[in-house]
Amino acid sequence: MQGRLSVLLAVVSSALLLTAVTARAAEPTYQLSVVTDRPTAIYSVGEKVKFLVTLKKGGQPATEGTISYTVDKDGMPPAKRGTLMAGSKALVIEGTLAEPGVLRCTVSYRTDAKQQPFTSVAGAAFSPEQIGPSLPVPDDFDAFWAAQKAKLAAVPMKPVLTPVKSPTPTVECFDVQIPCVGPRPVSGYFARPVGAAPMSLPAILHVHGAGVRSSNLYVAVGGANSKYLSMDINAHGIPNGKPNSYYKNLSDGELKGYSTFGRDDREKCYFLGMFLRLTRALQFLTSQPEWDGKILMVEGGSQGGGQSLAAAGLDSRVTFIAAGVPAICDHSGKAIGRINGWPKLVPDKDGKPDPQSLQAARYFDAMNFATRAKAEAILSVGLIDNVCAPTSVYAAYNNLPGKKQIVVEPLMGHASSPKIQKAFAAATVAHVARMQVQAK
Repeated sequence: MQGRLSVLLAVVSSALLLTAVTARAAEPTYQLSVVTDRPTAIYSVGEKVKFLVTLKKGGQPATEGTISYTVDKDGMPPAKRGTLMAGSKALVIEGTLAEPGVLRCTVSYRTDAKQQPFTSVAGAAFSPEQIGPSLPVPDDFDAFWAAQKAKLAAVPMKPVLTPVKSPTPTVECFDVQIPCVGPRPVSGYFARPVGAAPMSLPAILHVHGAGVRSSNLYVAVGGANSKYLSMDINAHGIPNGKPNSYYKNLSDGELKGYSTFGRDDREKCYFLGMFLRLTRALQFLTSQPEWDGKILMVEGGSQGGGQSLAAAGLDSRVTFIAAGVPAICDHSGKAIGRINGWPKLVPDKDGKPDPQSLQAARYFDAMNFATRAKAEAILSVGLIDNVCAPTSVYAAYNNLPGKKQIVVEPLMGHASSPKIQKAFAAATVAHVARMQVQAK
């Protein structure tokens, strides 16, 4: 009897649970959205943007409750706040900027006080290609980096290449360790087409976004499959191919918070070593007998995007940059009341940017390296990116003196869309084709 009762209770409990789940599944869902009245989300200074807000419940206009909103300057004050009553028509929030920049509109709706609010964000850029640098390049910027590269030149470049198994028979692969300034070498995977003739191949360097991880063999191989000398390096000069636990332990321990290490001293800033490893990696690629002597490319996203800009500023032989939503840009933004990009290298002190960190950060700003680049470039920007703020991306982009293009995604945060990936791939192929024609 006890057994039958247990079975009966289990059946009833299952039935009740199924009924509850079905009821929850049947509850109408809310959809909150905000978009600009212009699909491109690009405006001229002084023009008005209309942020169009819609709230739906079960696919139909929701007419109850209030929607809260904030409009700010790309995450910085001044901010405009208010509420709107939900209604059957799209709600409108207007805004404008009197100087080049980005307005960000965030809307939220809460069904009741105990629930997490639904949120949506839109951005509008005002004359973004007129966004200038927050501070000029330091007068001794070139002298500082010339001294650092002299230190690098004093370290013999004796790469250690260890063959690794290739995923394809047409490509040969190596783990590469190259001495650099300091204790950490360049650490990466190098791949090249089997049997490549001398001076026959473009070269490409792949660099990493933020985090602690191994170099990526498959990325290096992908470049070699496109008939390039291809190298993928990790950002920290750490060994490749270790178990995930190895990198997690580094991330949680020795390298936790690495991006702000030494930020108040240009001789100790963490990005000093990272950028010198970029320089040495390019030296390695261009020393290979298969390099065509003409085409040298660097690509990466986020932290890798910032590294790509820095690499081109440090080595004038770089001919092409592909920098997705680049970080390490406009560290000094807050000095003029503008948001700075990742990693927010300059902390606040007494409500203002810490002067010592502010001065040091200027030597590691991709915005400043961009002025020295001679490369063609393609960048991407998301107008609601709260990691690498769009104003910081434009500050770097606008400092590039050469041929350039920027792919704008109005409703994208810190990401890479199919549109961006397609544009970057096409731009890379086109660059190589042009350079090869010019070389004939």
